Formats: sequence, C-alpha cells, structure tokens
Amino acid sequence: MESNIGDLSINLLASVIAGTAVWLFQRVRRRRRDARRRRFFGLEERAECVIVAPRHAASSSPYSVNQLDVAAIVEIATVARECGANVVLKVQGQNVLFDDTFHSATEFCVGGPEANTRMSAHLETFLPGVSMDPYAEAGDALHLRVGGEVFTRVPGEVEFVALAKVDTGRSRKPLFTVCGQTAITNRAAARYLSENYRTLLSRYGLSGQFCLVLEVVRPAAYGDRVVRERADVTSAAFGEAR
Repeated sequence: MESNIGDLSINLLASVIAGTAVWLFQRVRRRRRDARRRRFFGLEERAECVIVAPRHAASSSPYSVNQLDVAAIVEIATVARECGANVVLKVQGQNVLFDDTFHSATEFCVGGPEANTRMSAHLETFLPGVSMDPYAEAGDALHLRVGGEVFTRVPGEVEFVALAKVDTGRSRKPLFTVCGQTAITNRAAARYLSENYRTLLSRYGLSGQFCLVLEVVRPAAYGDRVVRERADVTSAAFGEAR
C-alpha cells in the first residue's frame, strides 16, 4: 500500500514537473516571438506609433476618411497595441508636416499620393521607383508604376497596392507605406501585413527593407479577402524612377 502511494506521489510530482516545464517553454517561446514581432515593426513597449490616414477622395472635406481606410487603420492600430505601443492618428489635409515624431516613432502611412500628400513625399524620398498616375490622367485605371512595370486597375476585377517597409536610417524606427489604388486595397494590404509578418520577417529579416505589389482579386465579389502577392519589386522600388 505504501509502495502504491509512493509511486502515485512520484508520478504526480513528475507530471507537475513536466507540466511546469512545458508551460515555461511555451511562455519563453511566446515572449521571444512577441519580442521579434516588436522588433520587426519597431514597436517597443510604450513606444509611439504614428498612423497617417488619407483623405476621402470623394469628400469635400480634407479631413474626411473613407470607411475602408478606417478599417485599415484599425488593423494597423491593433498590431501596434498588441505590441504595447501607443497609437497616434494623423488625418492629413494638404500638409505633410506634423511634428518631430518622424525621428522618434514608427510610422504607417496609408493611401495613394493624391489622397495622402505625406505618401507622395515618402515615395519621392525613399521609394523613387514607385509612382501612381494622377486620376485626372489615368482615370479609374490608376496605373501603379514600379520600375518598368505597370499595374493597371480594372475596377471590381483586379486592383493593386504597394506595401513597403523602409529603413529611414532611424534606429529601429521603420516606415511602413501602404500605397493602394483604392481604399479597399489599403485595407487588404493592412490585413496582409498583420497576418503575414512572420513570412516577411523570415524573408527579409528583422530590419530588412522590402516592397511588394499585392493583387486584390475580384474585390466586387470578395471585397478585400482574396489577396495575392503579384511581385517582389524591392530592387526597383528603392532604385531610381524610370
């Protein structure tokens, strides 16, 4: 009887030790994963994260934001909050100058260069190989140009967005640009970044730059849910415009 009790005690103790070891292992792995996520996004605990929203193209107000762009902002803000960062939203009108947060905060800039003049400045400064034709010239086609490639929008059928991470020279403070032809493509790219950051981290490292063109498939039918990587245009995007 004493032997059975002793064996039971030993088994219980072994189970407790094994369970504790598994819990500690999972906790350490989760903490390491979270730390890598924060480093990839440049979002340490209590760091500042600036999100720059585009104006609504169809609104007369320079501070109105499309509902789908709001959804993109919420997606990005969720990532930032999960990293422990503080979110600051900037709704730009015609002014690309905000304050000195560019030197101290991770920034997510959303929208095409016509809808977001800060995006226009970022493309010219950091991504000279990326441009988008003005609506007055291209109409609904809204040609997205990267290097020598042209990605033409077919409304409701295929639409494109350039998603980039830029090393601006600031320590661990990257700039993310979501430059879409439409609000629905901005929303799609924000979700893609949130859901696929591990893949991007594996491909480009914790601090590596990248620029991808994503294709939003049949948005009239699927909304922003079906997204494909159309091209890795990193080399062309960071090179000189053609």
